[in-house]
Amino acid sequence: MPYAKNNDLDIYYEVHGEGEPLILIMGLGANGAVWEKHLDCYKEHFKCVIIDNRGVGLSSKPTGSYTTDEMASDVKSVMDELSIAKARVAGISMGGAIAQSLALNYPEMVQSLVLISTWAKCDLYAKKVFEHFKWNRVHTTPGEFMTTLHLWIFATKFFAENEAALAEGSQMADDNPAPQPQYAFDAQCDACLNHDKADQIGKIKVPCLVTIGDKDIFTPPAFSDYLHENLPNSEMIKFRDCGHAHHWEDLEAFNSSTLEFLKKN
Repeated sequence: MPYAKNNDLDIYYEVHGEGEPLILIMGLGANGAVWEKHLDCYKEHFKCVIIDNRGVGLSSKPTGSYTTDEMASDVKSVMDELSIAKARVAGISMGGAIAQSLALNYPEMVQSLVLISTWAKCDLYAKKVFEHFKWNRVHTTPGEFMTTLHLWIFATKFFAENEAALAEGSQMADDNPAPQPQYAFDAQCDACLNHDKADQIGKIKVPCLVTIGDKDIFTPPAFSDYLHENLPNSEMIKFRDCGHAHHWEDLEAFNSSTLEFLKKN
């Protein structure tokens, strides 16, 4: 299986498609395979690299807290392994925070950014959400916790129209024979709540697309407004009646609009 080495860590990745490179970075608790429905679109135009972040999937799961800077160095190790000097980068939620760190720490390696449902800095409310997620995951079954996540990341319209599919997703979490270890989930939460690039974000000069659902209660639109207002070369799309997972809730429109940006930048 394909791994990149970052010191003593093994970072798992997969490559799909051909063309100029596009790095895809997933969010909290999810492995790279969750890009599946977007990958179907992107791989027709780009050499797509999906990555299991440290702490999840087939990558190493070290103990102790993680940071988005450390996780950005994991992404760099994959790019180095594949001899990718520069790439387009897209990141969802925690993945968007990692993408910011990658662009700030290794600016020569990033051609453009798509920042999806993410933040430059957590406010107190957001920090408490992540802390409660850690507590909640300990005290519920995997399926019950998945239902909690669904309530946070999907808007009411999608939830009402996809009740059976969401229930199936919760059951799959219960049936998962190898769930993410609690300590690794906690460490990823720490990376999320401690991410703070608010005073540095203006240093990112590459073209950026910021996307957000206008009904997102997890990473509120104000977080994306801040990114858009402080990234000097950015545009923003707000998806109507969608939540944190607008990239799933309005999949076709999301894929179309992000692909258009990526092909231009």
